[in-house]
Amino acid sequence: MEQRKTRKPGSQHRTFPTNMYQRTYRLEVNKVLSIVYVVGTELKVHLHRCAPSQSKFFSVKCTPTVQFRVEAGAPVNDPDGGSFLSPQVLTKNTVLFISMKAASDVVNESKFSVKFYGDKSELIGNAVLHLTAVEISLDVDADRDGIVEKNNPNKASWKWGPKGHGAILLVNCDSEYSFLKEVDCENEEVNKVSDLKDMSKMILRTRGPAVLPEGYKLSLHISKSHAESVRVFRTSGNPQSSTPKYLLLKLFLKDYPLVLNKEHLAGEVPYLGGDSQQELFVEGIRFPDKDFDGFVNINLSLLEPNGQGFPETPIYTDKVLFRVAPWIMTPNTLKPVEVFVCSTSDNYEFLKAIKSLVKSSGYKLTICHEYMNRGDRWMQDEIEFGYIDSPHHNFPVVLDSPRDRGLKDFPYNVLLGPDFGYVTRYPVDEWVDSLDSFGNLEVSPPVTVNGKTYPLGRILIGVAFPTTTNGRNMAKVIQDFLQAQKVQEPIALYSDWLEVGHVDEFMTFVPAPDRKGFRLLLASPDSGYKLFKSLQDKGHGNAKLFEGKEEEISVDQLMSDEGLRAENVYVQNCIDWNRDVLKKELGLDDEDIIDLPILFKVDPEEGNGAAAYYPDMVNMLVLGQNLGIPKPFGPQVNSTCALETEMRSLMEPLGLKCTFIDDFASYHKRQGEVHCGSNVRREPFEHRWWNLEL
Repeated sequence: MEQRKTRKPGSQHRTFPTNMYQRTYRLEVNKVLSIVYVVGTELKVHLHRCAPSQSKFFSVKCTPTVQFRVEAGAPVNDPDGGSFLSPQVLTKNTVLFISMKAASDVVNESKFSVKFYGDKSELIGNAVLHLTAVEISLDVDADRDGIVEKNNPNKASWKWGPKGHGAILLVNCDSEYSFLKEVDCENEEVNKVSDLKDMSKMILRTRGPAVLPEGYKLSLHISKSHAESVRVFRTSGNPQSSTPKYLLLKLFLKDYPLVLNKEHLAGEVPYLGGDSQQELFVEGIRFPDKDFDGFVNINLSLLEPNGQGFPETPIYTDKVLFRVAPWIMTPNTLKPVEVFVCSTSDNYEFLKAIKSLVKSSGYKLTICHEYMNRGDRWMQDEIEFGYIDSPHHNFPVVLDSPRDRGLKDFPYNVLLGPDFGYVTRYPVDEWVDSLDSFGNLEVSPPVTVNGKTYPLGRILIGVAFPTTTNGRNMAKVIQDFLQAQKVQEPIALYSDWLEVGHVDEFMTFVPAPDRKGFRLLLASPDSGYKLFKSLQDKGHGNAKLFEGKEEEISVDQLMSDEGLRAENVYVQNCIDWNRDVLKKELGLDDEDIIDLPILFKVDPEEGNGAAAYYPDMVNMLVLGQNLGIPKPFGPQVNSTCALETEMRSLMEPLGLKCTFIDDFASYHKRQGEVHCGSNVRREPFEHRWWNLEL
C-alpha cells in the first residue's frame, strides 16, 4: 500500500553613495585640452600644482556657458560677473571649481583659460580647456509608482515602509513559451516582448552633442558578486514594418542585446546624442537566499580615453539599487483562485465530493490525472503556492518541494508557463525526508505581535524538538530560503512527534468575522475525550465509531483503552507546546484558538510517531466560507455523527459551512486527509511587501 510518509533511504536600510559631485582635474600650461564635462558635477583644479614654478598671480577667462569659483582659504571676489577674473594672488591653497549648467549642442562648444603671471603684467603660461557638456542619468522606479522618473535622489538607496523608496526587481522565473519548458532566467535571450514585463525597466537619459569626442564612451558595470543575481539587456531599435514575418524573430533577438551577465561584468552602451533616452531591462535571476541579501546595484560610467595602450578612466559614475522581490506565501484567509487535486484509481468518490464543493464555491478546479501524478495523490506535499510582486507586475510562483515522488514533474511540466513562475530548493548534503514535504509548510494570516505588525503573516514550519539529537528536520536549504525572504518571518514548530511529521496534521486557520479576522484550529485529544465522556454520561456508550467498518469500536471500548489514553496524553503535551509557541509568536489569546476533538494513536514501529486515530478534521480544505472537512466516522447519536455535530457547532457561529468528505480509504488509511490531497492557489495580499516596516 502506498504510504504518504517519505522514508529515509538508509530594518533594514541599505544605501550606496550617489553621484560623484567633484572630480579633480589637472590643467597643463601652454596646451589646449579637450574634455567632456557632466552637468551636475564640478571640476576641481588645484592651481598651484599645475602653475609654472615662478607663478605669483593668475587670471581666468571663459565663455558665458561656463561658471567658476575660486577659493584660497576664503572665496575670491568675482567683480566681472563670472566670465572673467582679473589677476589674483596665487597661493598653495588656491582651488578653482569649474561647472556648467546645460549640455552642449556641439563638441568643444565652451572655452576656459587660466593665465599665470610672474607679476601682474608678466605672462608666463596659459592653460586652455575646451569643454563638451553632457547630461547623464541612469534612472529606475525609485518611488515605486510603476514609472521610471528622472534622477530620483533616492535611486541608489533602499528604505522599507509606506514612505520608503527603492527600485524593485522580479526574478524572471516564469516561461513565456508554454510548450518550451525552460525558466526564462535560464535563457540569456529575450525571445518575446511579453518577457520584458517580467523585468524591471531602467532608462539611460542623455543630453548633449550628436556624438561624444573621440574615445569617450558609456559603460554599464556590476560587481562579480551581484552578477550572479542579475542580467541586463538594452534596446537597439525595432525591425522595420516592411520586414518579412519569417525574419522577425531572428531580428527581434538582435533588438535586445545582452549587456551584463556573470561573464560580462561591464558592457558598453551607445551614446545616442541630442536629447535622448534608451530603455534597458534588468532581469532578476535568483531569489534572496542565505548567501544573497536581495540587493543589487548597477553602475553607469562615462569613460575617458588615456594614451594609446592604456585603459580608459571612469570620470563620472551614476548608481542605482534594486531589491529583488521575495517569494510570498498565501494563507487560508485569502480568496481562492484555483483548486488542485489528483485523480487516482481509487479516489473517485473523494474526487466527486471535491468537484461538488469547488463548483458550489465558485472556483476553478484543476485535476492532475494519473499519467502525470503516477499514483502520487499528495498534492499538498509536492508544492506550495506563492507569488512575487512589483509596482509594475506580479504573478504566481510555485515552490516545488524536494520530495521527488510521482508528482515531481507536475509543477515544472504543467504549472510553469507564461506568468506562472517556478522555484525549488534541493538539499545536497542532507537526506530528503517527510518533513521536507510541504504539508509541513504553512503560513498564518496577518498578525500583530507586541506592537509589531506582520501584514503578510508568518511562515510556519515543523522541525524536531529542540533537545532532540537525532530527530527529523526540514532541510536547511529550504529553511534558509524561507528565512531570506524576510517579509514572513518563519516560526519553527515541533512536528517530529508525528509519524508523517507535518504541521497541517494538528493545526490550520479559518476566516472569522471578528477579533483578528481568523481562528487558529488545533487538534485536541483533551476535547476529544471530553466529548466522548459526555456521550457516555448521556447513555450513548454503545454508539460506535467507524460503524460498518472493520475498525468499528464503541465509545465505551474507546474510553476503556488506557493505552490509547496514555498515547493521547503524550500527544496533547506535544500540541500544548506548539500552542504556547503559536500564542507567543502570533500574538494570540485563548479566544483566538478553537480546539477540535481529535484523537491520535502512536505506532511504536514508527519510532512512536503519532497519526490521527480517526480522520483528522483539522486537515481541511478552506475555500472562503466553505470548509471541506474529512468525514470523521464518529459515534452515531440520533442518526447523526457526534463529531460532525461538534464541528458544526464550532464553525457555523463564524459563518462557515461544513462539508464532510469521505477520504477514509483513499487518504486517511494512507496517513493523510483532505488538505494533504489538495492545494489552493489564492489571490495575492492587497498589502504590498515593500511597505512593511522592517
